[in-house]
Amino acid sequence: QVQLVESGGGLVQAGGSLRLSCAAAGYALDAYAVGWFRKVPGKGREGISSISKSAGRKYYADFVRGRFTISRDMATSVVYLEMNKLKPEDTAIYYCAARTTLPGQSTWWDEGQYDFWGQGTRVTVSS
Repeated sequence: QVQLVESGGGLVQAGGSLRLSCAAAGYALDAYAVGWFRKVPGKGREGISSISKSAGRKYYADFVRGRFTISRDMATSVVYLEMNKLKPEDTAIYYCAARTTLPGQSTWWDEGQYDFWGQGTRVTVSS
C-alpha cells in the first residue's frame, strides 16, 4: 500500500503563491503517475493536474491552466504543484493521488482512476 503525504498548504492572500509537495512514504514515487485533486465541502474531488512517470505528459484543468504548474523531481521522488495567482475560490483541501500509469486525456481528472491517496493539505486563500 503506497502511502502518500502532502505538504505545503497554508493561508495565503489572493494573488499569492504556494507550492504543494507530494511524497510517498517508503516508496519511490518515480514508479507512479501522480495527480492533484481538491475538495471543497459539499462537492466531490475535482481533478487539477496530473503528470506521467517520466514527466513527459501533463494535464491541467481549464480553471488552473496558466496559474498552476505540476512537476516532479526525479532525484528526490517528489511531485510538486506550484500554485500562483491564487483566488479565494481555490480554497480547498488538496490531495495527491497515484497510479502506475497516467490515465488518458479523457479520464485523468477522474478520481476513480487513481489507486492511492494522501490525507490532504488545506489551502486557504483570503480575499
